[in-house]
Amino acid sequence: MATVLIPLPHRDYDPSEVAVPWRVLTQAGHNVMFATPDGGIAAADPIMLSGEGLDPWGWIPGLRKLPLFGLLLRANHDARRDHAALVTDAAFCAPLRWDAVQAADFDGLLLPGGHCARGMRKYLESDRLKNLVAEFFAADKPVAAICHGVLLVARSKRSDARSVLYGRRTTGLTWALEKSAWSLTRITRFWDPDYYRTYREAPDQPVGYMSVQQEVSRALADPTDFLDVPKEATHYRRKTSGLVRDSDNDDTQAFVIRDGNYLSARWPGDVHRFAREFATMLSSRA
Repeated sequence: MATVLIPLPHRDYDPSEVAVPWRVLTQAGHNVMFATPDGGIAAADPIMLSGEGLDPWGWIPGLRKLPLFGLLLRANHDARRDHAALVTDAAFCAPLRWDAVQAADFDGLLLPGGHCARGMRKYLESDRLKNLVAEFFAADKPVAAICHGVLLVARSKRSDARSVLYGRRTTGLTWALEKSAWSLTRITRFWDPDYYRTYREAPDQPVGYMSVQQEVSRALADPTDFLDVPKEATHYRRKTSGLVRDSDNDDTQAFVIRDGNYLSARWPGDVHRFAREFATMLSSRA
């Protein structure tokens, strides 16, 4: 049995990317622990749980309870079920502090994402977490990152000041997926049009420059080391549409990349396969 650490921000983590791996890992016999900035219980992005607030009428108190577009973007039924169980878990309700954890105490590290800037920026910009990620890579312990979690990995530096991903292959939230969701929500959530972008470009930067894909790519030895679904892949459209998510029984729409002891995935639609592969990685080292 491996002991896995999942660091979380105070709030706004993606519920699918935390709850599904927690369930899959614990069902596989692994021990999952959590850490937050101050040891307080973390809270998921409420919009990703309810879907409320992603429709043009989402700013109206009564009508926001009738989501339409929000149903397409929120966590699906299985992930919401897993999240309801997660928030009653003893380890989740008693997280460690970020400054009290070190790689030597754990067998693996899992880094979820979440795009909402209000809660995620402190997580993505934390020097403590970046140092922790670097410790895991230096020790060659299994690390799994999904969506914006890959951005935290890319920002973590080796002793030579290069990213721990320099010389490795990875995937992450692609600009195609990020742009499609942003394009929709900046219309449907017009009063908060940048809800789906954690970072926006400066006036002198081209659109997409601050996307997850482009920032991660800039940290790599070669931009082509950031991988997306090849066009000749089976089920290419299902894998890239952003409309179909994987499940316990069907991962044909999922896409993950493994490079040694590092595993990466793009978005919540990959999370079941992502979690299963990480569980297998941990078990093979036991």
